[in-house]
Amino acid sequence: MTKALDIDFVRTQFPAFAEPGFNGKAFFENAGGSYTCAPVIERLTRFYHQRKVQPYGPFEASRLGGEEMDEARTRLAAMLGVATDELSFGPSTTQNTYVLAQAFRDWMNPGDAIIVTDQDHEANSGPWRRLGDAGIEIREWRIDSETGLLRLDDLEALLDERVRLVCFPHCSNIVGAVNPVVEITAAAHAAGAFVCVDGVSYAPHGFVNVGDLGADIYLFSAYKTYGPHQGIMTIRRELGEMLPNQAHWFNADSLYKRFTPAGPDHAQVAACAGMADYYDALAEHHGCTGDAAERSAGVHDLMRAHETALLQPLLDYLADRNTLRLIGPRDAALKAPTVAVELPGPGREMAEKLAAQGIMAGGGDFYGARPLQSMGIDLDKGVLRLSFVHYTNKAEVDKLLTALETCL
Repeated sequence: MTKALDIDFVRTQFPAFAEPGFNGKAFFENAGGSYTCAPVIERLTRFYHQRKVQPYGPFEASRLGGEEMDEARTRLAAMLGVATDELSFGPSTTQNTYVLAQAFRDWMNPGDAIIVTDQDHEANSGPWRRLGDAGIEIREWRIDSETGLLRLDDLEALLDERVRLVCFPHCSNIVGAVNPVVEITAAAHAAGAFVCVDGVSYAPHGFVNVGDLGADIYLFSAYKTYGPHQGIMTIRRELGEMLPNQAHWFNADSLYKRFTPAGPDHAQVAACAGMADYYDALAEHHGCTGDAAERSAGVHDLMRAHETALLQPLLDYLADRNTLRLIGPRDAALKAPTVAVELPGPGREMAEKLAAQGIMAGGGDFYGARPLQSMGIDLDKGVLRLSFVHYTNKAEVDKLLTALETCL
């Protein structure tokens, strides 16, 4: 296996880098959505040209359309270390979470408890908190107001026999710290609770083996992992069959349909197989071998090593500035390359200044109002967020550092 990510090869897989409109600009708002890889675009185009009929019928265009949808689920499930029918698609992670919350509402009893965090994006917080209206007790696992980090000891103090579910992020889209999913899951399971992990902010930095993590539910968004605008959800069979069916009654016996009340977007589901194509291309190019999950793990490690090397100089630069507050860990190995900073003024104003320097970044609350409030940050001001992924190169980070020196 190649020791370092071939960044030049990576960038050939993304048509955006050849677009004249992006020439001279560096993209640092990847946490809001990534560029789309070529195999996804090719599959989506093919589906609309050649398969745009009702799938799973007896004629060829229909049969091929259904096969491509099945291929996406089969290949992604194998990469994530789950059974094929334990993976399903939905219009977004937010909507997938709402559907799950309704299932838990029907399954739980008044007086049962759910633990949520104030580190989450609202998608993995709001839907669960609303269950308080049904008599479910909502317990909040709170972050440290200075560091933004979650402490395992604080979770253990909240766990007891009434807790049915613990919801937390693999990585916050504000704090960026990578939470210890295996340890958190083990603590929850020991108390008899299931876990729901929001992987939206981590999955862009490499797909994980959900089976190895032990998560009962793992959610992420394909449009942030180089694919189309779909939400992807894995749910363990034991839990999925225990929860009430949320789909048409005649789909109750199909695990991957139970939590998809509406018909899926056929073309986008089929195009998700392009993410597997891309990972396979990276694995082959870099010599990652083994089954689908093993190749995916190799690609994950290449991505993370590349990102970590680029991230540390940015963290060091920001940590040395006494005119701003750097949120989250200072050690790149402990966080995803999602960097939020509190400035004297609004984050959006700084993003506008950076845009004039060719830096595409964002400012605001990023649906992370709860962690910002818990850290004492004015929501009207928000933060500046600088986020990148594995296709970012050193020249772009250098360009960002130069622009920051000019604008801060």
